[in-house]
Amino acid sequence: MRDGGGLILGIESSCDETAAAVVRGGSDALSNVVASQMSLHANYGGVVPELASREHLRNVVPVVREAMARAGVSFEDLDAVAVTEGPGLAGALLVGITFAKALSFGLGKPLVGVNHLEGHIHAVLMEARQRAEAPMEPPLLALVVSGGHTHLYLAQQKRDLARQSDGATWSYRNVGRTVDDAAGEAFDKVAKLLGLGYPGGPWIDVLAKRGNPRAVPFTFGQIKARALPVGVPVVNKKARGVGDGLVFDFSFSGIKTAVLRYVETHGMKQRIETRRAALAADDALKPSSEAVAALCDGETLDLIASFQYAVVGNLLRQTFAAAESFGARGIVVSGGVAANSELRRRFQAEADQRGLPIAFPSLALSTDNAAMIAAAAWPKFVAGEFASDDLGATPQLRLG
Repeated sequence: MRDGGGLILGIESSCDETAAAVVRGGSDALSNVVASQMSLHANYGGVVPELASREHLRNVVPVVREAMARAGVSFEDLDAVAVTEGPGLAGALLVGITFAKALSFGLGKPLVGVNHLEGHIHAVLMEARQRAEAPMEPPLLALVVSGGHTHLYLAQQKRDLARQSDGATWSYRNVGRTVDDAAGEAFDKVAKLLGLGYPGGPWIDVLAKRGNPRAVPFTFGQIKARALPVGVPVVNKKARGVGDGLVFDFSFSGIKTAVLRYVETHGMKQRIETRRAALAADDALKPSSEAVAALCDGETLDLIASFQYAVVGNLLRQTFAAAESFGARGIVVSGGVAANSELRRRFQAEADQRGLPIAFPSLALSTDNAAMIAAAAWPKFVAGEFASDDLGATPQLRLG
């Protein structure tokens, strides 16, 4: 490989962001362009798959051109093209895959298919290398938490190389998952229930700072254990839930229902409708957090703070219990919910108390982006793990 090579163009279109990025050697992001559809889908309170696919068709060519221009490279300079193959929305995935396959074929460059969830993990690892930090020693416990996913993975490198940047490939074992709603989905649904905007996660984060997180005592029920994945070593067999199975799964539909019941029993519906109408009237003005907070009474702010406190606490308990059980040497937190300020603060404090390294993505790489896809493709490129000509969208693609 020539000096300065290892250039991979990443393309991401799994949901409602059309993204392209050029990354060198899995570590150096030369560009990272994202065309968001947030304002479009906000009109419907959530992502509309058909509209998302249409917007990807409009955006993919200009986004890729912009990423190449910002990186200052030509298509001939590329060593490979990487694209998200799943999980995600079928139509949205197909736009990115079709474009990437055509580009790969036209350039005579290899194509690398990337799991979206692995991409989120590699966003954190890439930025850690950019900061010239000592590499986190595997095995790592990775929490991928977003609007569509809440998963725990035990991540290991398949071969031991002197430097992680040399491209040792990774293997993953799923050791925890949500059995219903994802955490980010619960944030969005509760925000919608309370008359707030979409996406709801950022509004919950901002407004929770103004309420009492212990005002409403939300609790999480015990989830029935499931069998350990084959080949996953258990280090601490005395840890809660290890033995017959795992209790590192998540469930967020119950707390969503609990918020609804609280609203109904405390006569909050009229206040919510008044707030919703006021925000709808000011939608074009994009009201500030101060303006939105002024529309929320103390009881609403306490409810928001208590909801967030409970969700973050559940994520924290399950993640660190799994890390202890499987002997993880570090924790990686990624995905859109990783941008939540309370989550970062409480996870960092817990990790510090345990003497366990922990890493989060920058806010720019918390949400869907293409730099993470190009970074995750790098070890596969080095290992020669290229996609076949029949690469297609896999909406329910699993990792590990």
